Order: sequence, then structure tokens, then C-alpha cells
Amino acid sequence: MFKLSLVLSVALSHTPLICNAVQQRQAADQPAASFTNPVLWADLPDPDVIRVGDWFYMMSTTMHLMPGAPVMRSKDLVNWELTGYLFDKLHDTPKYDMEGGTVYGRGQWATSLRYHDGKFYALFSPNDQPYRSFIYTTDDPMKGWTLHSRMNHFHDASLFFDDDGRVYVFSGTGRLMELESDLSGVKKDGIDTTLNVRDAEETGLLEGSRVLKHNGKYYLLMISWPNGQKRRQLCYRADRITGPYEKKVILCDNFAGFPYVGQGTIVDDAQGNWYGWIFQDRGAVGRVPTLSPCRWVDGWPMLGDADGHIPATMTLPLKPEKEIPLVVSDEFDGKGPKINWQWNHNPIDEAYTTTERKGFLRLKTNKVVPSIYEARNTLTQRMEGPGCSGVIAMDVSGMKDGDRAGLSAFNDHAGLLEVARDGDRLMLYMKSQDVELDKNKRVTAVESHAEDSVELSANATVYLRVDADFRLHRDIATFYYSADGENWKRMGGDFKMRFDFRKFFMGTKFGIFNYATKAAGGHVDVDYFHYEKLQLDMN
Repeated sequence: MFKLSLVLSVALSHTPLICNAVQQRQAADQPAASFTNPVLWADLPDPDVIRVGDWFYMMSTTMHLMPGAPVMRSKDLVNWELTGYLFDKLHDTPKYDMEGGTVYGRGQWATSLRYHDGKFYALFSPNDQPYRSFIYTTDDPMKGWTLHSRMNHFHDASLFFDDDGRVYVFSGTGRLMELESDLSGVKKDGIDTTLNVRDAEETGLLEGSRVLKHNGKYYLLMISWPNGQKRRQLCYRADRITGPYEKKVILCDNFAGFPYVGQGTIVDDAQGNWYGWIFQDRGAVGRVPTLSPCRWVDGWPMLGDADGHIPATMTLPLKPEKEIPLVVSDEFDGKGPKINWQWNHNPIDEAYTTTERKGFLRLKTNKVVPSIYEARNTLTQRMEGPGCSGVIAMDVSGMKDGDRAGLSAFNDHAGLLEVARDGDRLMLYMKSQDVELDKNKRVTAVESHAEDSVELSANATVYLRVDADFRLHRDIATFYYSADGENWKRMGGDFKMRFDFRKFFMGTKFGIFNYATKAAGGHVDVDYFHYEKLQLDMN
């Protein structure tokens, strides 16, 4: 996703297992292309990456957003294309429809992606009621996925097909369970054991399973967070699937001033070179993936450079492909919003359209709610670092008394540019809002502060802009409005974005919203969303 620069890379000079073919290609094509970590500066947590032929495929966590479980592919491990999602909606609980509560920070988590005998498989376990797992399958990720089976709940699980045809699930608790060969359920009288992954040192978090077999040995990757220590990436290995397993820390690095590079997987290319794909906590933007060398040392997959650090700049592992943006502008002139958008919870399909007014996204109010946190059909895209800017042009002439619409830096602590119609008066507010959720994720309170306001003409087209700065120690959003899309006025002061794993557990998103506080039936027409990635000075 990052623009490639032609530089002579020395980042891999101490990684001898980068194959001769890569070195020869660099020598022939000097200067070599490079990229900068994080390889994608956007919220893509809990990743799993596999290679099938010349293609790499990746899945990550999007929790309460719909459609869910994004599927991406790449040929160079740097430039990724979003190809689709596992599912459009989930219906296990009415909370996915914001009925009787919400699923903020729940829903789809930590999908395990595998390829076996010509089919792709994806396993994930929503961490909400009822506690069950989903297995989806497809012959071609470009053509959509089919729900294959439902079974037990497996936390942070890894699906694994062994060489002898037996199938297993390693869960984040260290439990190993055998499945039926057709993946219809847990195998009766099959292996069901807890592996020896906890010892006296592992006193805290231990989860995030990813499993592979290499040179006849079983390798289980997990993150570890001992009490009072740094989070790190562990590897367990054994000669038998049931163990005993020995342990080694394969990465412990706070990269670029940010903490906690840990949780992910390793993957090889077609020439036998290995790479680590491990995410890092980056504050309000979310959890972002890093790409690093993986060096096999005494049979252990050691991550990072020769000193065990994530390289800031690294030679592109493979021939660079075309850059494909993850976050995109949208003129709303298709059959619906572009694939890059996700709804906050299940959308109401009849309450949005791009056909009633050609070239516009029409968002209709459909339910009376007190705040954006219970509003249906809020449309979101990721934000990106180091900085980004999003602009909408919105016709508000269809708003009714009590309606609220606009653009947000959306998270459990959100900044909003909110157009409010009350009677004949139309006001634009810059607000900060903070939601409180109970243990069942029901909204119990919303604290709101209006920091700035301006009165609008009754039938205005208003232009709203949110800029975000995710450089180290910043996480600042700034808000602007315009009457013509060219001359901008600042609204309010700096808004400090944040990441809270207790609530939404995800990075801040652009959010386009419209909801009713008095009566349903109004609408707004969004002409466009224009996006720009900002290349900010990192000093």
C-alpha cells in the first residue's frame, strides 16, 4: 500500500536465508525496490496469511462491522487487494441488528485461513452468544464463500490439516481437538488434550494460535504477555502433534517507538524464503501489520533482522505489483458503496440506496435512537497513518425535525461533524462523544460535548472534512466545514483519538451517518467521499 521508492536496500544484509534468486534479481535490477514498515498502516489485526501458488491470501478481524472477515490477496506481500468478505451479515443474535444490545468489540475474531486439496477454508468464532464457530469454504476466494459447518467455540483458533489426512483445531488456550475429516464437527473419540504451553514464566495472556508443519516438526505460534513484562511472539515446536512442546521467544520488539509487535504468522514464498507477518499496536489507528524476515536458526523461525528487530525499511521480497489502495474515494455512482466500505452492525438494506438519486448515496432514517452508537446504517472505512483526510459533500434538504447526520472519526470515543435539524433551524456542530457499555455491550450512557457550532441555510449542501494524524504521540483528528468545497473553516480544537480494547477494540474509522431522534422518514444524499493519504513529516 505504501508508495515504493527506488533505493539501494541494505536492510536484509544479515538475513542469509533470503534466497539466491532474490539476491541475483537485486543485483541485476539495482537499485532494488523497498517498502517501509508498517507495511499497511491501517487496522488489520489478528492476521492469518497463506500462500497458494504465486498468490498470498490474508484475513483479519473486523468484529461488529458488516460485511465481515475481509479477504485480501497479494503477489508481493506488500501491495494487497481487497477481494471480498466471508459473509454479508450475521444473525445468531438480534444484537447484530442492534436489538436488545450491540456487538461492539465482539463478532468475527481471528479467522484461521487454510488451503487443502483444492479448497480454501476459513474458521472463526464470534465471542458473543451463542458461543459457536463458523467454517466457510470456497474453491476460489474471488467468487465468494459458502458456510460449511458450525461447531464448538474455539478461541483465537488455528485450523490444521495434517499430512495423514487428519484435521485439528488448536485454540488460544492451548487446547488441541481433532475434527471429523469432513469438518462437520468435533471427532468423537478423537484427540482432545491441553498442550504443555504454560509454564512458570507464562503468567499472563497466552493466545493467538497459528500452526504449521515444517521439516517434519509441528510449530505453534502464540503471543505471550507475562505479568509486568512486554508482549512477545512465542513459538512452540514438537515432533508429535500432541507434544511435548519446547518453547522459544522468536520476537520481542517495540518498533519505531510504538509498543507490542506480537501476534501473527509466518509464510514462505515459492522459492522457500520465509517472512513474518506480525501486527503492532499503533494507538488510535488500530493494530497494523509489519513484514519482516524470518530466519530459520537451529530449527526455530526467528523474526526480524539479525538483531531481532523489525526493519524500518526492507527490500521488497518479490517483484513489485501494482499498488492497490485499501481506503478509497467513492463517487457513489455504482450499484452500491464500494467494497472497501463496511456498515456498523447489520445494515437495513431498504434504508440506503445509490439508485434513487443517481450518483448519490441516500441514507434514510429508519429507527428512532438517541445517538450514533445505536444508529443503523453508519457507513465506515478505515483511517490510515501517518495521516489521512476524508471529505463528504452532503445534501441535507431531506432531513426532518430531530434528524442528525454527518461525518465522524468513529470509535467508542468519537469526534463528529453533526448536522442537526430541529424545527426550522439547521445547525452544524463539532462534538466529542464517549459511549459507556455494560458487560453485555448494551449502550448505557453517551457523554456528549459540543465544542463548536455554526448555523446553516435551510436547504444546504454542506461539505465536511476530517483530517487524522497518527504519528507517534499524536492521534489527533481535526474537523472542517465548507459551503463550497474549496474554502474551509476549522471547527473546534484538536480531538484526541484513542484505542480502547474494553469497548470497540478497533481503530478509528471514517463514519458517514444519519439517524432520527424524533421520527423516521428523513434522508440525506451524499454526493461523494473523497479520500487522501497524507505523507506527513515523521520528525
